[in-house]
Amino acid sequence: MLLSRRAFGATALLLTTAFALSAHAEKITTLKIGYQKTNLPVVAKQLGLIEKALEPQGVAVEWVEFAAGPPLVEALNVGAIQLGWTGDAPPIFGQSAGSAIVYIAALPSNGEGEAVFTKSDSGIKSIADLKGKKVGVGKGTSAHNLLVAALQANGLKLSDIEVIYLSPADAAAAFASDAIVAWAVWDPFFAIAETKYQPTVLARSSEVLKVNTYFLANRDFAADADNAAVVTATVAALGEAAAWADANRDKVAATVAEVTGVPIEAQTLAVSRAKFGIYPITPEIIAGQQATADRFFALGLIPNAVNISDAIWTAPN
Repeated sequence: MLLSRRAFGATALLLTTAFALSAHAEKITTLKIGYQKTNLPVVAKQLGLIEKALEPQGVAVEWVEFAAGPPLVEALNVGAIQLGWTGDAPPIFGQSAGSAIVYIAALPSNGEGEAVFTKSDSGIKSIADLKGKKVGVGKGTSAHNLLVAALQANGLKLSDIEVIYLSPADAAAAFASDAIVAWAVWDPFFAIAETKYQPTVLARSSEVLKVNTYFLANRDFAADADNAAVVTATVAALGEAAAWADANRDKVAATVAEVTGVPIEAQTLAVSRAKFGIYPITPEIIAGQQATADRFFALGLIPNAVNISDAIWTAPN
């Protein structure tokens, strides 16, 4: 099931009430994991490693699909899902808004597979050339962070361009029709654009940022001692999935292409530059995420300053 921000917002109040009443009523029997149709989540789902890991605990797994990170964080906040993946920016926006989320583990950044780009015939050759131009990006996404950082690295402010906040699907249509001159997005959308347009790449995340993507949890769920074994078993299973994916990239590309409908050429490109792994949250990772949060607050993109360390999960006793 694909949950959009609009559809999710309409039911958020009901979900909040329902989960508040039931959060500690009984031991969890179904773990709901939010994901986007990209490499590691799809691999983990297809291999069934989390299901196998949780079966001895009597816990089933339900996968809930999202188009981007911000609505996934909203779902975590109200308890509609218990765990989920996002890029670096969505949890910062969520924490600033008071979302009940915690960081469980870190994954590699989108790196080479996330970029700001334009069509080759646009006449734009650099980030500096975007001044006064319309640029599409998902608000609160990892690509939003990339766009902000790339502009700053080239002496520009966000206000120097005309930012058009769009979902990946809407941005793809706007880019195709030239309603936006540039687009900041991640794989597989970036890879699809590369194979279709052979665009001019203005900046990649790997060039201007040192960030991670994240595995998150609903704060109340993760704070319950009965759920700690579920969380740790899930993370261990993700580690197995990451190791398999790193050693079987051709199979990953074929599997993800079949699930997503992304053309195999684009999906192969996306997988070839993806990094697989899952790591503990280290002080260095916290510092990097804090730097991003501080940048967003200084620019007025989030309403409240946040302390990333306040949202790092430690297993309850």
